[in-house]
Amino acid sequence: MSLIKERKTVCRRPSIVSIVGARPQFIKLAPLSRRLREEGFKEVIVHTGQHYDDNMSDLFFKELEIPEPDYNLGIGSGSHGNQTGRMLIAIEEVLLKEKPDLVIVYGDTNSTLAGALSASKLHIKLAHVEAGLRSFNRDMSEEINRIVADHLSDILFCPTETAVENLKREGITEGVYLVGDIMFDALMHFSKISETKSKILERLNLKPKEYYLVTIHRAENTDNYERLKNILTALSQLDIPVIFPIHPRTKNRVKDYNLESLLEKIQVIEPVGYLDMIKLEKNARAILTDSGGIQKEAFWLRVPCITLRDETEWVETVKFGWNRLVGADYDRILSAVKNIGPGEDVDFKDEYSAEKMVGVLRELKCKAVINL
Repeated sequence: MSLIKERKTVCRRPSIVSIVGARPQFIKLAPLSRRLREEGFKEVIVHTGQHYDDNMSDLFFKELEIPEPDYNLGIGSGSHGNQTGRMLIAIEEVLLKEKPDLVIVYGDTNSTLAGALSASKLHIKLAHVEAGLRSFNRDMSEEINRIVADHLSDILFCPTETAVENLKREGITEGVYLVGDIMFDALMHFSKISETKSKILERLNLKPKEYYLVTIHRAENTDNYERLKNILTALSQLDIPVIFPIHPRTKNRVKDYNLESLLEKIQVIEPVGYLDMIKLEKNARAILTDSGGIQKEAFWLRVPCITLRDETEWVETVKFGWNRLVGADYDRILSAVKNIGPGEDVDFKDEYSAEKMVGVLRELKCKAVINL
């Protein structure tokens, strides 16, 4: 009998720090975190506190069945420089303590930027979920955030072929993976749950397809008096009820600009949880929004969307006729509402993303085998 110990190849599971801070990132985190933990990966969740009130943060963690964050940095609001700087300091302390193999950032917020910069400066491998998106409008802080994150990342998880092509044009071809959109995983999972758990239509006395749903939160609209006034003026002219879960920043700007009178014919409500939001989206006649995530959800739910921006990184939603770009133009908004209709029928069956991303991470880690 040989006395030589058999050598085995063992794939060690990496330790991961996931950095989130805003509501859309919680949605993206939920399915990937669940799958990582099922695979036995060690995950530490860092919540920067960018969205910090209960409706914008705690409620989402509960509804999405995400584990309590291991760190809540409590950064809160502030100017871009102030907020990002404080995040950098706090995230660096966490990364120095945890010493992860990989940092994962999501989307295009200041939390994304701070997480990417912190990991890069500490020479920790970085993965960007939702890489390669481009609006080609550098006046948007989100565009700067996503560009910087992509150029710092070692692993780039792209939701669409367009995103892959965008990266290629910028010279990024290594570490790029087309995996589909992680928000689709979350929407499909929680859409069924919302049918029984959400009672939002009953609470608001709404009938399916007899109201419009509105969300406004981007600085290009909220921090521009003329744009916000034009949008709210158009909304006040619509022919059926308008439901408007108002973002805290938007609420403050409406007050600052003395535009409260334009809300008199609009049903303004506080921000709602994810299950209620899905229920509202599914049953709206149309959605008017400046949110990238809601554009996609409307597309997947086959609800016409009118985007209150001049461009979109989600070009497929426009290509297939489910989304119209109207900016903040009063006449274009009203015309789009008057002419709303369904787009092309699109098959989404291969969109599930979390398993693909975990598969990539598993393969990459196993290439650096440990011999016992």
